[in-house]
Amino acid sequence: MTDTLPPCPECSSIYTYQVDALLTCPECGHEWSPGAEADDFVVVRDSVGNVLADGDTVTVIKDLKVKGSSSSIKVGTKVRGIRLVDGDHDIDCKVPGIGQMGLKSQFVKKVSE
Repeated sequence: MTDTLPPCPECSSIYTYQVDALLTCPECGHEWSPGAEADDFVVVRDSVGNVLADGDTVTVIKDLKVKGSSSSIKVGTKVRGIRLVDGDHDIDCKVPGIGQMGLKSQFVKKVSE
């Protein structure tokens, strides 16, 4: 192979290889398109497809159990001032009555104020 492949955008591993049209990292398993590099802008959408941004107000669309506690977040709980983060739980927020926690965007709906 005469050309060098770029390092993995997730873990910066230099051991990337090409499979068909995708580049693959053997260390973390991340796959990406070679033309889609340097595009770190990720759009986070709620359960109905509305684009979320930092500072938005959302409402919970189903009862959510709080891991490690006997309490739960009830349907219709309004959460103000969300912060978007990378990861599985892509919303950091302070839930009234519960405290600081991470939520998945698939369980919230944007509230228009």
